[in-house]
Amino acid sequence: MAELATVARPYAEAVFRVAQAGKESYNLAAWSQFMAELANIGEHPEVQAFARNPKVSESEVTAALLAMLKSPLNEEAKNFLAMLVENGRVSLLPEIGAQFALLKNSLEGAADADITSAFEMSESQVGELVKTLEKKFSRKLNPAVTVDPSLIGGVRVVVGDEVLDTSVRAKLQQMHVALVS
Repeated sequence: MAELATVARPYAEAVFRVAQAGKESYNLAAWSQFMAELANIGEHPEVQAFARNPKVSESEVTAALLAMLKSPLNEEAKNFLAMLVENGRVSLLPEIGAQFALLKNSLEGAADADITSAFEMSESQVGELVKTLEKKFSRKLNPAVTVDPSLIGGVRVVVGDEVLDTSVRAKLQQMHVALVS
């Protein structure tokens, strides 16, 4: 995985520099949306297989990828995608997208927060939780909430390499370890 990150980093940094210098019509937010879409598209094994197919031309792969995108594109974005296809780098799309998101978050002093809850949470509950977590982690958080009933109760929050697990499952595991040792 480190190898993919190493190869993807220069692409993400180059796109980030272009995005920062972007015009009002295609600014950092537009580039961010474009990169997130590309990363999602690039995760599909069917897309990867199509891009590697020797019977499909580079222009066909580029056209297919452009057709899958919902974001409005400028010429720089189209050229970036064509260049990735030309260099056989479609497999890097998810990693380029992830590194671009990290660069954007770093610029904004923010971080992505993966919140896993045992139960469905309302908008207001998520808002209150995020407000509390932002104080704890000392930065703005971009939450992504999922539900996992196996937690039994509570939440598990992952921000970068930091984990805050207040779930009932985690507490039961801690009790099990204490009783066994």
